[in-house]
Amino acid sequence: MMMDLNIRRVVLDVDKGLNRPTLVELAAAIEKVQGVEAVNIIVTEMDMETMGTNITVEGTNINYDELIETIENTGSAIHSVDEIAVGKRLIENVRRNQN
Repeated sequence: MMMDLNIRRVVLDVDKGLNRPTLVELAAAIEKVQGVEAVNIIVTEMDMETMGTNITVEGTNINYDELIETIENTGSAIHSVDEIAVGKRLIENVRRNQN
């Protein structure tokens, strides 16, 4: 990345093959990325060939470029970056009333 950001959390919408990589293989690959301390993968949908997932990665100084490259190298496709948190601490989402 061009800037030296302390990336703490990244949430991604990712499709992967139904059988390869397995969820364990994908999580293990992501966990090896510099700065990653925790990985959470939730299956959101399945069809005959693919599995949709939401992947949450947390840590300190996560190497974003390495993270994206690692996921793509498993044969998975990143559809979107749904959240990114940067800074000295994490801010949890606060629900606001939308009247």
